Amino acid sequence: MARLARALILAVLFAAVPATTVFAQLSAQQSAELDTLFASLHGATDEAQARAIGDQIWQLWTHPDDAELAARVDAIIKGGGFAGPVAQLPQIDELVADYPGYAEAYNLRATANFLRGDYESALRDVEKTLELEPRHFGALAGRALIFHTQGKYEEAKAALLEGLEIHPFLPERSLFPELGPPPIRS
Repeated sequence: MARLARALILAVLFAAVPATTVFAQLSAQQSAELDTLFASLHGATDEAQARAIGDQIWQLWTHPDDAELAARVDAIIKGGGFAGPVAQLPQIDELVADYPGYAEAYNLRATANFLRGDYESALRDVEKTLELEPRHFGALAGRALIFHTQGKYEEAKAALLEGLEIHPFLPERSLFPELGPPPIRS
């Protein structure tokens, strides 16, 4: 019964939000660029190449074509100062509320929650990030870090292995020396 009530409340809330806000993510052009970059990342032959491709992916995730969204993300990223994302949590919460289809909003909040030690909230936001962008290697690495911090090493390793399937040169690989170096590709 509680599940049904919650579903009805969510349906009413989403019905009140314009569709352009609910589905505000990246533009079609940016999505196509991401597809190309992820294919390149999967075939990266060395760490420098993978890091450069990963950086391009982060650029697209954090600089959407929607000017208002991009400005808000930029203000959040630059506005934390010494306290970092934790200081921006109210703005991140607003971003999530205004752009519930934007994966990076949840990833930003996951980072802030992790840094303030609220691991359960961070994990919920990681899951939402991955629901919206299953290839989000940053969220997968974040999940690995959260589990590792909690002493859940097998879960951490499993999360990292998922991330390494997408980005074989994630620096978090060093948390598990038994994984060895990244694969050599030619």
